[in-house]
Amino acid sequence: MVERSAPIDRTLAAIADSTRRAILARLALGEARVTDLAEPFDLSLNAISKHLRVLERASLLRREVRGREHLLSLEARPLREAAEWITAYQAFWEHRLDALDAFLRRKKKRRGRRET
Repeated sequence: MVERSAPIDRTLAAIADSTRRAILARLALGEARVTDLAEPFDLSLNAISKHLRVLERASLLRREVRGREHLLSLEARPLREAAEWITAYQAFWEHRLDALDAFLRRKKKRRGRRET
């Protein structure tokens, strides 16, 4: 199957899972081996590897092989891009919600005048 989703889609899908977010939080502290990342979870190494593949497809991980060890580190660029995308929509919706709030306040004030 060919993966055709946009990078932002892969990033958001990857961080939608709490286990993957916990893995990213650990990697924010520095590089780690796969076995180190698996340790705090009650999951098989195979299950952790599947989570890591999702993170790798989203370009959120960098893998370096040193002998038999696989060291993983965080690649923050996709997270920054997702944050920028969210910020753009946040500004749009804050403006819209502020306008709605002002409209509802004016309407409530007018209704209060008519009732007196």
